[in-house]
Amino acid sequence: MSSEFEKNLDKYAEVIVKVGLNLQPGQRLLIGKPTANSNGTPLELAPLIRLIATKAYQIGARLVDVMWDDEQLRLIRFQYSPRDSFEEFPNWRTDAALKVAKAGDAMLTITGHNPKLLIKQDPELITTAQQTYLKHNEPILDLVTKNALNWLVIAAPVEGWMDKVFPNLPPDKRKAKFWDTLFDICRVKKYDPISAWNDHINQLDARSKCLTLKNYKVLKFIAQGTNLNIELPKGHIWQGATVTSQNGIKFSANIPTEEIFTIPHKDKTEGVVTATKPLSYGGSLIEGFSLTFSQGRVVKVTAKKGENFLQNLIETDEGARRLGEVALVPHSSPISQTGLLFYNTLIDENASNHIALGSGIKYSIKNGEKMSDNEFASAGGNNSRIHIDLMIGSGEMDVDGIMEDGKVEPIMRNGEWTFEIGKD
Repeated sequence: MSSEFEKNLDKYAEVIVKVGLNLQPGQRLLIGKPTANSNGTPLELAPLIRLIATKAYQIGARLVDVMWDDEQLRLIRFQYSPRDSFEEFPNWRTDAALKVAKAGDAMLTITGHNPKLLIKQDPELITTAQQTYLKHNEPILDLVTKNALNWLVIAAPVEGWMDKVFPNLPPDKRKAKFWDTLFDICRVKKYDPISAWNDHINQLDARSKCLTLKNYKVLKFIAQGTNLNIELPKGHIWQGATVTSQNGIKFSANIPTEEIFTIPHKDKTEGVVTATKPLSYGGSLIEGFSLTFSQGRVVKVTAKKGENFLQNLIETDEGARRLGEVALVPHSSPISQTGLLFYNTLIDENASNHIALGSGIKYSIKNGEKMSDNEFASAGGNNSRIHIDLMIGSGEMDVDGIMEDGKVEPIMRNGEWTFEIGKD
């Protein structure tokens, strides 16, 4: 790689530590908790991890530790391990993450996996493995949705993934192109990335505050294959790029991020929605799918590919059939403008309006972080083991806000905002 790449990689690490995590002196940092797609951080990302660790220690971190993962070991398990062993799980990984979350330290998750890794493996075993992971991750998800700690999810290219995103490039050009694209959409190439991020964060936060003040009762989404009404609970709060942890640290949970989001009422979504991008989750690819809602619940699922896997996901628990998040992203976002499909939820969700099945984000409702699960449900929040984002936006989508008195106001037309908040 060139010296320019090394320079940008260093700047990316700085954005991760200073903007995303906003790591504080004296904090510990865990890199690589388990996800639906991996057991930790891909080994091939060691150069980036070393830079992150260096900058974390320079800021004053007490300890930086990493959970490593090798995708090939995951594949080997599906190929050769006993068929009745997929309800077993390496508890030490989630136990360590839970301890970090409870202590109010910092946690960095890196998404980067081969979407085709398990394409030839038994879908039933994949489902079993996913359900096992979700069960063990549940207490961590609860603390994350309450912002008990400063946490961050980022992306970095790995073998297999870059081939899926750039299949038309010569194999020896794909990695460099992926990194170059990632640096662009993460504002790393700016002369001063920290300043650029602060400006962008201010724009998203200002727009979220504007929608919170509007206090819409219902959001209406209209596009080809979509006619969906999502009612919002009383006391809902729109969130931008930053939130504040329970120990007072302001951080940005996703890099990149282009969204503003809030919490739907779990019982009050009606209509049909059609996805505009595939969902790559847990080694399975779900394409061409739509969901029909009645009284907040998914009552019908269709998909051109992966329908059984999606059906199994929404049967994880009662809350898996209900919404926990609704997010707005303009079609002109830098990620959308690449024209690429990344097969990665973190990146693809920031190219498109999206909804999430499963756990509601507790800090998106007034005093939500202090609520018990029962109190949260009574306020309209959703409890579930899953939180899975589904991309539904496009350049043809209109979004309206409906007031308590029935007045309708346009929020988006043809995928773009109808109101301006300064300049990005």
